[in-house]
Amino acid sequence: MRKLILGFYVSLDGKSADGDNGIRDVMMSIDDPEQEEYFVSRLWDTGAFLMGRNTYEAMADYWPGSDHPSAKAMNEIPKVVFSRTLKSADWPETRIASGDTAEEIAKLKAEPGKDLVAAGGTEFLHSLIRLGVVDEYHLWVLPAATGKGAPLFPELDQPLNLRLVESKAFRSGVLKLVYAAADE
Repeated sequence: MRKLILGFYVSLDGKSADGDNGIRDVMMSIDDPEQEEYFVSRLWDTGAFLMGRNTYEAMADYWPGSDHPSAKAMNEIPKVVFSRTLKSADWPETRIASGDTAEEIAKLKAEPGKDLVAAGGTEFLHSLIRLGVVDEYHLWVLPAATGKGAPLFPELDQPLNLRLVESKAFRSGVLKLVYAAADE
């Protein structure tokens, strides 16, 4: 059974790159070939990217014409956009999931193949966290704090206990932290 991995860049103070809080600028300013090579190699381990409509529209506009080192992977890896309003998806290797999110995720997890990676806006990621369908959290912690912006985690009814299963520090100051549920 495939895992659902939530992959996201966050600031040191836990704010997401969703919105205009400067984190996206920090991400784009980091020049670390080791980190880029690591990131791209991990992209190829992705069975499918899952995202909401807004993220899909932004990525579908950017990646097909990009010469970024990640572009080939981003364009070739299968993608699933969760939307009840989107009628077509022109970005190659993309399909639309318009049913119940938890049921759609369960079907995707049951399919053979590599793990699934959810990326995108905090609204979509918050819905996945609330549904309890995330198996691992892959956080790319950037060496900056913003003091503003959307938090990665939504308000929770109870604490989400996690355990660190992997960490990697890069020369750029970026940390990659991988967490799984504490009871797994």
